[in-house]
Amino acid sequence: MAREKIKIKKIDNITARQVTFSKRRRGLLKKAQELAVLCDAEVALIIFSATGKLFEYSSSSMQDLLGKYKLHNRDKTDEPSLDLQLVEGDEVRLSKEINDKNRELSQLRGQDLQGLTIDELENLETLLQGGLSRVLQAKDEKFGNEMSSLQEKMMLILNGKRSQDNMISNPEDQGQSSESVTTNVYSCNSGPPPEDDGSDTSLKLGLPFN
Repeated sequence: MAREKIKIKKIDNITARQVTFSKRRRGLLKKAQELAVLCDAEVALIIFSATGKLFEYSSSSMQDLLGKYKLHNRDKTDEPSLDLQLVEGDEVRLSKEINDKNRELSQLRGQDLQGLTIDELENLETLLQGGLSRVLQAKDEKFGNEMSSLQEKMMLILNGKRSQDNMISNPEDQGQSSESVTTNVYSCNSGPPPEDDGSDTSLKLGLPFN
């Protein structure tokens, strides 16, 4: 009859559990010994029962094998952590991207073109033409803005000059001159000039007075 397959779970019955532990322990120790002999492997097996009793097997000195285990485990902890490996990977990737961009920039300047294929050269030509078109457009806009600014300044200067010319050519707009004011004042204070009867003039010339 075929052996019934046992479901792997904790055995609730204490007696059955102790019997199973004893059988499996002996089998496990036997398998460890066979592994060491057949494969020339260094094997160390440590078992603690539920009551804390120790069972062990080692193909050589247990202390030597434990020392090797500790040394190996320490070397593993000295290896770069996963986060550090990810950072180093990102650094390598970014360095490659920087080198690629520098090469593209050199090619846009007309350098390092020897290894490019015809298709790559055509793509580069398209990029340069598009860039040149944008540069010319920006240049035209900048030049137009500067011309508009200069024209506005010129109009301000011309308007200021015209205002000064109008003030000089029309002095009456600024009030009467001092001479006209003086004449008017004299005329008002002196009254009308006396009538000339000719007597004074005749005496000065020595002519007979009629």
